[in-house]
Amino acid sequence: MNSILNYLLEGSIILACSWCFYKLVLDQLTFFDWNRAVLLGSLGLALLLPLMSFELAPQSATLAEFSLPTINVGEQVAMQESVYSWQNIFISVYGLGFLLTIGRIVLGLAKPIFQLQLVEKYQYKGMNLAVHPSFEPASFFNYILLPKFDPEDPDQRQILLHESVHVSKRHTWDLILLQLVKAIFWFNPWIYSLEKSLREVHEYQADQGVTQSFSQIDYSRLLLRLITQDQGWQFTNSFNQFQTKKRIVMMNKTQSDSMQKSRFLLLLPLVGIMFLVFACDQSIGEEPIKPENVVEVLKKDGSSELVGMVNGKVVEIDADEVFDVVEEQPQPPGGMSGWNQFLATNLQYPAKAREMGVEGTVIVVFEIGTDGLISNPEILRGIGAGCDEEALRVISMSPKWEPGKQRGREVRTRMRLPIRFKLS
Repeated sequence: MNSILNYLLEGSIILACSWCFYKLVLDQLTFFDWNRAVLLGSLGLALLLPLMSFELAPQSATLAEFSLPTINVGEQVAMQESVYSWQNIFISVYGLGFLLTIGRIVLGLAKPIFQLQLVEKYQYKGMNLAVHPSFEPASFFNYILLPKFDPEDPDQRQILLHESVHVSKRHTWDLILLQLVKAIFWFNPWIYSLEKSLREVHEYQADQGVTQSFSQIDYSRLLLRLITQDQGWQFTNSFNQFQTKKRIVMMNKTQSDSMQKSRFLLLLPLVGIMFLVFACDQSIGEEPIKPENVVEVLKKDGSSELVGMVNGKVVEIDADEVFDVVEEQPQPPGGMSGWNQFLATNLQYPAKAREMGVEGTVIVVFEIGTDGLISNPEILRGIGAGCDEEALRVISMSPKWEPGKQRGREVRTRMRLPIRFKLS
């Protein structure tokens, strides 16, 4: 449940940031193809970016501790959450809205497909026409919808050209993608703002196609005569679907200077920040410098000591030196099966984490001394809600281990344990 909430939250933030950037930086430009690509890209980012995960780790540092196998907590435990918890209420309301929106999408596609089977169809100059008195001028996939067909009517020639641009640029597919994103983020007001902007760009593109062949004055008068309140079908691009005044202003606006395309470069830092925030897992800091090679040296009195090489120089290994990797790794009592049994018996899913729906992986780092006892347990990565404290509690209860060995000598060793808390 927690992952669903995170996905919806991150996707909503991406939609909000993308639309605000478009409105502030690109909305008044006449590069309609580029604007359309930005808006469609925003939909794609909202869908996919929250699902991505990349590790960012500095080249100069690696996590070299010996990592124990991940232990899972909670998968075998039945949850005792209240059916009236806020998470369940949210998911129920969200699911209802999602199903209603999906149903609306299905009906929005089924209605025109069904009606197209019942009306007259024509081929005219490579265009597929569907004619019925109940239709408003619109386009749907590769069909142009008309209330009547008169190739000699000059107004209708402009309408046909307008709708043919919608067909050639495949605007219906844009609307299908848009409706799918709306189904997922139906609660987010920014998706409706983005929908309005995308439909406006569609109309600007089609108007631009007409004014290249017809007078802007004549075409503007046609738009004013055909003002209608009917928004048409869900997946159609109606001829007069949006604010006529705004379209006329955009038609008569001076074309944006090509130098203004540099504004689109501002997308690069915006998208980069989104990747860093939503798709990149932060690294966990640098490790202290450790000897590159460890050897045992005999002293004159017959005793021995461990020495290491750092940057080509011999340094003495302190008795309390903590090793990340040793030749013989520490072993828990009963081996790994005994260790897993100990954790499974003692680890409990915190009640607070269950109530909040918190899931995730806690990484604990601890040291095993030469006496086999565990010391200095620390949280390397936590998820809160009592899970971090539970991990530290159980690690501190661990029985005595067999210490790790380097060159046959018992040494202090650092271990790393991932504990995955997951609700059933």
